Amino acid sequence: MTSRRRFLGSLFGLAVAPLARALRFSADPFRLGVASGYPQPDGFVLWTRLVGDFDAVPVPVRWEVFADDSLRTPVAAGLAHALPEWAHSVHVEVQGLAPGRWYWYRFLAGDAQSPVGRTRTAPAADDRAPRLRLALASCQQYEQGFYVAWRHVVADAPDLVAFVGDYIYESSWGRDHVRKHDAGEPYTLAEYRARYALYKSDPDLQAAHAACPWIVTWDDHEVDNDYADDRPEDGMPREAFLARRAAAYRAYYEHMPLPSKMRPQGPDMRIYTHLDWGRLARFYVLDDRQYRSHQACPRPGRSGGSNTVNVADCRELFDPRRTMLGHAQERWLAGAFARSRARWNLIAQQTPMAQFDQLPGEGRRAWTDGWDGYPAARARLFEALLAHRVANPVVLGGDVHAFNASDLKRDFDDPASPVVASEFVCTSITSQGWPQERIAPLLADNPHIRFADSRYRGYLRLEVSPEEARADLRAVESVARADAGCFTLASFSVTDGTPGARRLA
Repeated sequence: MTSRRRFLGSLFGLAVAPLARALRFSADPFRLGVASGYPQPDGFVLWTRLVGDFDAVPVPVRWEVFADDSLRTPVAAGLAHALPEWAHSVHVEVQGLAPGRWYWYRFLAGDAQSPVGRTRTAPAADDRAPRLRLALASCQQYEQGFYVAWRHVVADAPDLVAFVGDYIYESSWGRDHVRKHDAGEPYTLAEYRARYALYKSDPDLQAAHAACPWIVTWDDHEVDNDYADDRPEDGMPREAFLARRAAAYRAYYEHMPLPSKMRPQGPDMRIYTHLDWGRLARFYVLDDRQYRSHQACPRPGRSGGSNTVNVADCRELFDPRRTMLGHAQERWLAGAFARSRARWNLIAQQTPMAQFDQLPGEGRRAWTDGWDGYPAARARLFEALLAHRVANPVVLGGDVHAFNASDLKRDFDDPASPVVASEFVCTSITSQGWPQERIAPLLADNPHIRFADSRYRGYLRLEVSPEEARADLRAVESVARADAGCFTLASFSVTDGTPGARRLA
């Protein structure tokens, strides 16, 4: 088999080499790095984007995949074209590989060669895989810290990274910046492209992309803070906002290792999907921004954006027609639940799903931009989990710049209500959170939240085996130093067949 692959690789190289080597570059066109994503049992998506002084010219790019890190055993190769209308990005969907193993890849264009990336295929569909190591991350405001967390993610050697939103920030905010955005808030395609290029210039982020495949979803800051469907935060006219959203979605596609089926059409882009890790786990990657109902009970004088409201004063919250995912995505998700044969079902989405009462004592105060603003939609999701007897559901989220571990209950206001699923929320890579002193007094009113800590930036490491899912909350010592250390703040375990997070000693 090895000899055959080497022979085929040689043929691929002979076929594509002349075209791909014809150009000469004055600067490295691969300075945004490489990435891979969406592993399948027989392949994955490979990504890069060329940058340079060739704006209007298509550029032929050779891609190569190897079975070894010394790049001596080629198994696949081909020619792609980096087109100017897609910012010279390249998305290659490699197929025909062996399941459940690591591969190495690179790109070549003219006289330039990309960094070498490492990626892998998913286990075969019927494979009872013994383990999965996942890194869960979100919220990386460039100005507020160095991406030291990504260096520690790479050291953990995960099989997969799940990034659940706020890959870029459209706005400048926060205190004690360690570096700066190089421009104002983006509105046009060129401006969003420039913002992604700035973020992707970070070497630690590039290393994390090159270390393993990613699956991704967005939240609000990839477009505009707290937007909901076609309504922005600040009252921009609908048509103008949809033009902005189209630019933002296009730039997102151009800079992520996404399959071609996710290519945007104007302001529309379907990114929700599911993928399997053999029989061990099924991932559901959700989109809770593009299709959601507008936030309930907006503040006077504001057409959109988030708010906190006393639930007794906002009847609109409980309208059963309100949706977080859109009714089409809800139906798709219920169908995917029904067909799952996985031991663990991991729901990767943007924001905490557990109810969070922000009013100490009597009454309840809810944040309208999160799942608390869409309680009927959350209840439908829970009912779908129960109706289809989904095995070991674990919800994964981000957004709030704090670590959370929670029990998701059918009725959060009833202490005797059964636990439907477990939830783990990662803190931010850099983005600043609430003071812990603001969170701690609220935990007594939210007993289903087993742990909440906003003091640290970092990521969450999830180890999944047939017997348990273990979550390690990985905290970096400081984002003001690029060489800062990392430690495990707390660890939790979910046992096969028993929903609910149990803290480990």
